[in-house]
Amino acid sequence: MANLFQNLQKQAFQAGITPRSKESVAWFQNKIRDMKSPNRRKLMNEDPIELRNRQALGSMYMYFYDPKHKETLPYYDSFPLTIIVGKAKGGFTGLNLHYLPMTLRAKFLDELMGITNNKKYNDTTRFQASYELLNKAARFKYFKPCFKMYLGKHVRSRFAYVPPSEWEIATFLPTQDFQKASARTVYAESRKMI
Repeated sequence: MANLFQNLQKQAFQAGITPRSKESVAWFQNKIRDMKSPNRRKLMNEDPIELRNRQALGSMYMYFYDPKHKETLPYYDSFPLTIIVGKAKGGFTGLNLHYLPMTLRAKFLDELMGITNNKKYNDTTRFQASYELLNKAARFKYFKPCFKMYLGKHVRSRFAYVPPSEWEIATFLPTQDFQKASARTVYAESRKMI
């Protein structure tokens, strides 16, 4: 996924950070903590980002979204970072990781990494998450505020595919774009749901 992702990966490699380790999670959190929110439009257009018209179950994507019932929603994220979990009438269901504060995102991502179909972290790697699995296992308790349904007609861009090798980076980038409420308010509500 493009320059920002590649630069962060390169810096982590140069620092001797082992990918997908506790050390890696802490390194990315610290590196990104002081980072300003990247320009979302620019991020979507960076080379070699892979834009897709369709999404695959178990993959992670970024995209622009305009909810159908935004007037009645207390808040929403107009730039979701979503792991696709299932199909739904007129759209799909997914886990938008932006609804968790960074520390809980790290914990949740760590649990989700345990349910991938392989440990290659290449284009064959997918999360094997379903609503049923997430709902019945206590270790996935962080899924509740993240689980959302998205309507295909309200997606306002192509899907930017996040390769498995960049899941960690994407998870910690401050790209959330909450409307009608601050991130602090959203995170407080999410903690209550958990």
